[in-house]
Amino acid sequence: MIKAIILCTTAAAIAAPAMAEEWDVSLWGKRRAFTEHVEKLAELVSEKTGGEFTLNISYGGLSGSRENLDGISIGAFEMAQFCAGYHPDKNPSLTVLELPFLGVGSLEEERSISQAVYASDAVKDDLARWSAVALMPSPLPQYNLVGKGDAPTSLDGLSGLSVRATGGIGAAMSELGATPTSMSASEVRQAMDSGVVNAVAFAPHAHMSFGTVEAATWWTTNLNPGTVNCPVVVNSDALDSLSDEHREALLGSVDEALDHYLAYYDEQTMAAWAPLLDEKSITQVTFDDAALADLAARVADPAAAAWVEANAAKGLPAQELLDMVKKLAAEQ
Repeated sequence: MIKAIILCTTAAAIAAPAMAEEWDVSLWGKRRAFTEHVEKLAELVSEKTGGEFTLNISYGGLSGSRENLDGISIGAFEMAQFCAGYHPDKNPSLTVLELPFLGVGSLEEERSISQAVYASDAVKDDLARWSAVALMPSPLPQYNLVGKGDAPTSLDGLSGLSVRATGGIGAAMSELGATPTSMSASEVRQAMDSGVVNAVAFAPHAHMSFGTVEAATWWTTNLNPGTVNCPVVVNSDALDSLSDEHREALLGSVDEALDHYLAYYDEQTMAAWAPLLDEKSITQVTFDDAALADLAARVADPAAAAWVEANAAKGLPAQELLDMVKKLAAEQ
């Protein structure tokens, strides 16, 4: 009898489905190209686990964009997206990817370089201070400006402007005599309308999503000073607590989610951007190649040297990280 009970109990345990798991995911704004990999990841995880593992995505309902890393650190939610430039002191290792004029051209390059940097011990240790593990990047094209007022006819025309720009992009703006200003994406349209900023540095999807293109009179086609790095991270304790099946469903879906993201960005955002500029009669400003090369020469090395000095003083292997990024960019 005892043996029968044991057999029945064991059979029931084997037949029992995996425990249902729900994770809260903190994003901001609204669903857009920038969040499509997270949306795809949620879809794939649910499919692979028969609905037993669910990612509940919230757009601003769980935290502000600048507090997402803090929320991860205390386990307020299990997954979140943030941008390194929003709080460089919290994630200094990631800001190497936001230095100006790194020579990274495509979204595919952004993806591969970011993933390599995320896998470094320096980044792992840096994020571990926040109980965070980098899951995947949010590759973005080079930023450019939309602005109000008279369109600049040369780089000198940017001098004196107040520009929403963070990280290395801000360094490039300073070199041009503009004043970089940091604010969250959701604040920029109001700041542009009120004249607090004259121009905004964004990738095309954000210019569309946050309405800056609606107020713009000009757009720079080839300034390309850099971009921002915005990882999707998970709480390390939550990741460790997953069953093997659910962990595999999550981690094994990252590459497919990123493939979807890159295709979506190209097909849905970039394909629509040029027609939108024409529709709104926005002047497209293309700067002289020689002037841009001169700007890059003036900005890139000093910004990198200053970054290495500041972060090496914090105990970060800054020169090693910079050398890694430069090597990867050169190999692309």
